[in-house]
Amino acid sequence: MSTQAPLCIAMHPADNVAIVANDGGLPAGTRLPGGQVLVDKVPQAHKVALEDIPEGGAVRRYNVVIGYALKFIAAGSWVHERLLQMPDARALDGLPIATTRPTPMEPLAGYTFEGYRNADGSVGTRNILAITQTVQCVAGVTDFAVQRIKAELLPKYPNVDDVVALEHGYGCGVAIDAPDAAVPIRTLRNISLNPNFGGEVMVVSLGCEKLQPERLMPPGAIALVDQRTLQEAPLDVVCLQDEAHVGFMSMVDSILRQADEHLKRLNARRRETVPASELVVGVQCGGSDAFSGVTANPAVGFCTDLLVRAGATVMFSEVTEVRDGIDQLTARAATPEVAQALIDQMAWYDAYLARGRVDRSANTTPGNKKGGLSNIVEKAMGSIVKSGSAPIAGVVTPGEKAAQKGLLYAATPASDFICGTLQLAAGMNLHVFTTGRGTPYGLAQVPVIKVATRSDLARRWHDLMDVNAGRIADGQATIEDVGWELFHLMLDVASGRKKTWAEHWKLANQLVLFNPAPVT
Repeated sequence: MSTQAPLCIAMHPADNVAIVANDGGLPAGTRLPGGQVLVDKVPQAHKVALEDIPEGGAVRRYNVVIGYALKFIAAGSWVHERLLQMPDARALDGLPIATTRPTPMEPLAGYTFEGYRNADGSVGTRNILAITQTVQCVAGVTDFAVQRIKAELLPKYPNVDDVVALEHGYGCGVAIDAPDAAVPIRTLRNISLNPNFGGEVMVVSLGCEKLQPERLMPPGAIALVDQRTLQEAPLDVVCLQDEAHVGFMSMVDSILRQADEHLKRLNARRRETVPASELVVGVQCGGSDAFSGVTANPAVGFCTDLLVRAGATVMFSEVTEVRDGIDQLTARAATPEVAQALIDQMAWYDAYLARGRVDRSANTTPGNKKGGLSNIVEKAMGSIVKSGSAPIAGVVTPGEKAAQKGLLYAATPASDFICGTLQLAAGMNLHVFTTGRGTPYGLAQVPVIKVATRSDLARRWHDLMDVNAGRIADGQATIEDVGWELFHLMLDVASGRKKTWAEHWKLANQLVLFNPAPVT
């Protein structure tokens, strides 16, 4: 239990609940700064009633109704999910459309990083050889080959950061011609062309799979990285079923021979000074708690505004976790067309839930609830603030590549790994991930900066968290302080001057391709 003075945080003057910020929570009988006396022991990050709330009364946090009291709640009581009836989802008609007209933000000039400029105009923050797989069947062979490449070849090429296999579970046993099959196929294609891979596309195929290499990478999809011109490149495929392969080691040796050619070209690349506008940042949260919307996500939101002011691209995502704030998003849309694209993505999600006979309440996990989040409405309010205050300039549909700068909504499920996979496909070259409960999430393809919502988590996971936003709740830093700290850290990480903890430990989760098409 904390020895600090009792500390509760309300997000808006109209709120009738606040969260307990003290490590270990507060015991019953504690007198709060507002004069209320705790009726119950309240865990850290959980809500306490600031006034009597009648049965059926609205419970407000972020000046939003997050639930209705199922019974009378006395001031000083612990307010948790079992006491609340979740509100209905906001209807998708009658929404405010492009009504918010914020004061234009002053451009932020003069910030740069050292990146790898590609022939297609994109910029990488890392110099990585990625080996694309058309089907899960080749994963074991490719993994064996990658381990040999790292041990035998990579030391010869000091300017190459890593070799990664783009492993996934797609490629066969699926309805490859179904309309929605376009989503996982274009996702894998666009990941293979991520800026951090320098245009060097190498494919390992089994041979009999439904997702044939030419379908994955049709003519015109690949361009050689050349400083002078864009040139059509032949597709480099190692097919394990080719008759030339006699035995397992023959397959592995073929992969090594082809990898060596790509490594030579990648090794010739050098970092150069580029403006901060070349950053393509994906922001995401996982293992969220009630502090997410108080500390880490607002700091990320402030940093998002800095990046947009610098001309960069920032993507926020997670359809599940913004659905209950759709009115906020459509109001911030730059145009009515962007607002409609947002509505379309939410409508697809509603229909998806209806087909599965589940509702949106399934999103909030046991860990979220242990961290003080009562339901998806409360979780959504804390999630959206990662997007800052800039107008939403566009919507990126699943698997597509981002085609503009500014603040974008990349439509993805809330699953950490599917979200990260789709943001990679959109062209992300740097990732920011906030967490309150803690997760060792990582991606091999881009640096992942981890931001802790609580100081207790940052202390316990001191060699996994890169930024401690919990200092905001502790009164040791402001949202702006942490936002600027994160901005400067991004430039250092993008330049290769610093490695994140996820990179240090080589934490990487398998890619998960979003596949709404049926299996066969």
